Amino acid sequence: MIEELTRCDCSLCRRKGALMAKVPESGLTVEAGEENLTLYQWNTGVARHWFCRTCGIYPFHRKRSAPDSYGVNVGCLEDFDVTAYPYRLADGQTMSVRPPDARPEWTGPREE
Repeated sequence: MIEELTRCDCSLCRRKGALMAKVPESGLTVEAGEENLTLYQWNTGVARHWFCRTCGIYPFHRKRSAPDSYGVNVGCLEDFDVTAYPYRLADGQTMSVRPPDARPEWTGPREE
């Protein structure tokens, strides 16, 4: 069940501009075209962002802050009414775990 939509302000998400819904791992099924997806990873390699090899659209990613969940680009869902859900900006810009000034209160996976 989708509770809210988010727009992340990290360097990648800010540029792609997708509205995302957090769904549990069991809540995402790729019904067709999986062979046409390509993977992009950076920083710690925990987050996994998939893109369509043909059109470049970003449909979903495995979340670093919640590795048992996916962030789904709701723009890829047919007849999805974005106005029916609350929306918030997610602070991804300060989630990086590599710089020495990384946000200490962020409890996500950290580099060893």
